[in-house]
This record gives sequence, C-alpha cells and structure tokens, in this order.
Amino acid sequence: MKSSRRVVDGVMALCDAPVGAVVTVVEVQPGPHGQGRRLEDLGIVAGTEVTVERRAPLGDPTVYEVRRARLAVRRVDALLVQVAVGDAAEGAYVAL
Repeated sequence: MKSSRRVVDGVMALCDAPVGAVVTVVEVQPGPHGQGRRLEDLGIVAGTEVTVERRAPLGDPTVYEVRRARLAVRRVDALLVQVAVGDAAEGAYVAL
C-alpha cells in the first residue's frame, strides 16, 4: 500500500514506514480520544526504536516490535506516532 503522505526532514508517520524498517519515535500526538496516551503506556515513547515486523494482507493492522514486545496497531493509531529514519534519528534522545 503506497502512502500519499510526505517525509519531511526524515520524519514520517509510523504507518508510512516500510516493513523491515527500524525507526526511532520522535513524537506521539494525543489523538482525539487519548489513543496517543495508550500507545505511550504500551512503550511507544520518544526515543524508542521500533521495528516494522509485518503488515496484514489488506494493510491494516501492522505488527511492530517495541522493546522486545510485538504490538498490532491500527493505521489510524499509527498516524499519531511521528518517527525518524536514519540520520534524522540521531538527534532523538533515548528513552529508558
């Protein structure tokens, strides 16, 4: 599934990262119903490395590896997570 969203300065939405990519979380937006807070509760916080494991046949949900756990996240929720790829991730701090 091709995305129409752009990558700006190496930052993109988590749902736009290709399968197999290792990205670093830059920001988690709160979302209209607090979904961002729930994602943070699950370990998706700024500075965390996330691996895109696999995508369902119709493109939703996607399985991500976060802190040695696998999470299936819907596309609408993954849109709330901004991630950096490659050199753009170097400025992000590391979450403990």
